[in-house]
Amino acid sequence: MNRELTIDSVHINDDSDCYVIAEIGHNHQGSLEKAQQMFRVARECGVKAVKLQKRDTRSLFTRAMYDMPYNNENSFGPTYGAHREALEFGRKEYLELKRCASELGLTMFATAFDFASADFLAELDMPAYKMASGDLKNTPLLKYVAKIGKPMFVSTGGGTTEDVQRASDTIMPINPQLCLLQCTASYPVEPEDMNLRVITTYRERFPDAVIGLSDHQNGIAMALVAYVLGARVIEKHFTLNRAWKGTDQAFSLEPIGMRKLVRDLRRAGVALGDSIKRPYPCETKPLFKMAKKLVAARDLAAGHVLAREDVAIKSPDDGLPPYELENVIGKVTLRALQENDNIQFDDLVDGQR
Repeated sequence: MNRELTIDSVHINDDSDCYVIAEIGHNHQGSLEKAQQMFRVARECGVKAVKLQKRDTRSLFTRAMYDMPYNNENSFGPTYGAHREALEFGRKEYLELKRCASELGLTMFATAFDFASADFLAELDMPAYKMASGDLKNTPLLKYVAKIGKPMFVSTGGGTTEDVQRASDTIMPINPQLCLLQCTASYPVEPEDMNLRVITTYRERFPDAVIGLSDHQNGIAMALVAYVLGARVIEKHFTLNRAWKGTDQAFSLEPIGMRKLVRDLRRAGVALGDSIKRPYPCETKPLFKMAKKLVAARDLAAGHVLAREDVAIKSPDDGLPPYELENVIGKVTLRALQENDNIQFDDLVDGQR
């Protein structure tokens, strides 16, 4: 089994920190300056990567969909096509954002929604590609992007196990650098629709793929559950202000949420440990006060045969542990003991039988 991806020298595997992707999407509202600010803040939050979305709107939509009226509070144009055009970055913006990400030490990549966008991103030498849930069944596009030869993150929202298997079978023979993301294509998604146990299913069925979660839930707790189940990539929508115009803003994490998510995922990785139960040095002081020992319940003379009423169980923990109680009952004291003196095996001998 070789469940590992390497992106910009960062290794993602079962033993690695969780790879957190801040999904910028079009939350930048078509503003290069806002996108750059989002990159900077995302870096401060500790994420490894930022992700955009790239569409060639003229080739992606039918004329009817492109010309469909799109008049609502989140619209950036009178038609759906015009709305999407207003949010798209071109080569100039992508080059500037690529430079910005590089200076920040961030990995930047994008979702390719169509063949033209895949070519656009390939010309910019993107280090990885995201495939949206809507393209899980689009094997021609999956195969096309796989041939570019860069790591692929594939969201699996709306699919069946058979759909995911088909996508994997399409990509892996060409490009084994695959991450499958459990996803529910609802924006936002309710916890009861997330089915996080699919992560376990994916890990068993696709042993050579890194498994992750594209998380549209309005919070950070479910990502931690996903990590514990074996997800090593978390993609989370990111914004600077949930009140900004745009359909994705309301369920995106603001900086304080993203910072907490990254922090808690790192803590979770350490907290899981190695499965071997043992005491830790940090427990010594608290348990000295809380745990107990065996002591003389009253003054005892030398040669006394210990009975249960002669032995008390008290703190602190600097003597025989209470589980030795049955092993001291019936033994004879070699010296006199005062009340609360530790009972030690060196002070006892076996009584006559």
